[in-house]
Amino acid sequence: MVDVQRQLDDVTRGVAATEVDGAPANVQTLAQTYPAPIDDVWDAVTSADRIARWFLPISGDLRLGGRYQIEGNAGGEIRECVPPSEGTAHYTATWEFGGGVTWLTVTLRAEGADATRFELTHVARVADIPPGFWEQFGPGATGVGWDGGLLGLALHLGGAVDGPSPSEAAAWAATPEGDAFYRGAADAWGAAHVAAGADAAAATRAAANTYGFYTGRAPEDESAAE
Repeated sequence: MVDVQRQLDDVTRGVAATEVDGAPANVQTLAQTYPAPIDDVWDAVTSADRIARWFLPISGDLRLGGRYQIEGNAGGEIRECVPPSEGTAHYTATWEFGGGVTWLTVTLRAEGADATRFELTHVARVADIPPGFWEQFGPGATGVGWDGGLLGLALHLGGAVDGPSPSEAAAWAATPEGDAFYRGAADAWGAAHVAAGADAAAATRAAANTYGFYTGRAPEDESAAE
């Protein structure tokens, strides 16, 4: 059993605008504090064996300058890799998928001896987003996927179970528990979008579309998507 509401509440989400080489870009940020020391969290997010246990199988050279490939998903290059030192650590990588390139940064900060703040930042140039995609789905299209990753990491670090495999995740999405998670995550990204200045009605429609994308179901309140 997953405490869906607690997991959703434990994640902080943000949406902002920035520039990449002078071009407009969107920034999405997720953060969660895990009850584990920074060295353990660092190992969990940089070791191929452990990444496969909470996210997806990964291959390649997970060192500075190396290239990686996530099974059935993105690949890219490790641009920075700074192991834990004085309570902080981070890595940056390109996130290359479907012919496009975006940028990923994972930062860890120790919060005492037995807790670590994990923050993931994903940056994408506006020009590289397919036309109409942001209007249809908003930040939830990628954000909800990352929410699933943070849930998997929470399960892994908590020692209860490993994160679900892709087939298990798809099956879980069809359960009431999974449905509540994807509905809640989509709505949370809609709220983050509004907080960043988006029109509330447009953000609500995008959240409903995102929920439908991840579950294959329309929201119970059909008016939310109208």
